Amino acid sequence: MLRMSFLGHLEELRMRLLLMLAGVGVAFVLSLTFANQLWLIVSAPAVDALKQLGFKEPSLTQITPMETFNVVWVKLPILTATFIASPWILYQVWAFIAPGLYKRERRWAAPFVIFSAGLFILGGVFAYFVAFRFGLTFLLGIGRDINIRPMVSVTEYFDLFVNVILGVGLVFELPVLIFFLTLLRIVTPGFLIRNSRYAILVIVIIAAIVTPTPDVVNLMLFAAPMCLLFYLGIFASYLLVLHRENRRFPWKKLLYGFLVVVAAAAGVIYVAITRYGYHLVPHWPFLIR
Repeated sequence: MLRMSFLGHLEELRMRLLLMLAGVGVAFVLSLTFANQLWLIVSAPAVDALKQLGFKEPSLTQITPMETFNVVWVKLPILTATFIASPWILYQVWAFIAPGLYKRERRWAAPFVIFSAGLFILGGVFAYFVAFRFGLTFLLGIGRDINIRPMVSVTEYFDLFVNVILGVGLVFELPVLIFFLTLLRIVTPGFLIRNSRYAILVIVIIAAIVTPTPDVVNLMLFAAPMCLLFYLGIFASYLLVLHRENRRFPWKKLLYGFLVVVAAAAGVIYVAITRYGYHLVPHWPFLIR
């Protein structure tokens, strides 16, 4: 294994940071060409929430002359560029860490980049289509029955949007963090299982901080997927330990169990549609009466 001096590590870190910024810069220029279309996508949850609350002219408000320019043409492309360039950023992170790992552990580079970027984007998608929409509808509807009409500024709305989207996207990196800590032999699957009650408590606290509303329903919309991701991380950690010990996981049994669960879920949906009058819709909760 090659050894680097302290200055060599700093030089490597500087190069990786410059490469990250270059990737974000390219994605930023690309995002600028679609700024108006991107804003229509970003503002859709607010428009839908106002429509659900019965407002005839659902739109956001520009308060200062520079507000729309700063949000639509600066902040929004930066946010989009961050998501687009996330695989490149994560690859640079891995490339900086990899020299300190054993050769057999460097083979995890491609899965690390793919799953990290995938989970980050999946978290953003979950926040956009589920958590953020529910929270926004709740917040805008608080004063509906007491003669308060919402006037949402472009900046305030976008700041809330960024906090929720990025917050949930980072939280969805939990399985990767657990896997990485196991790779460095800092934690083990047994340790995580024994202390899972404390982990769930921390998850609920984090969900309460990230959740844009104080109600329990929206809190659970954040906490439940985070708990699922925690146990997914433990499973990935267990697979790594099995690999180190030259043991194999019974994938066939897991596949059969998964197919049984899918078949049971499909049966429940079929009965709900044919016997109880439910039908599928392209938005949450996807099955309504």
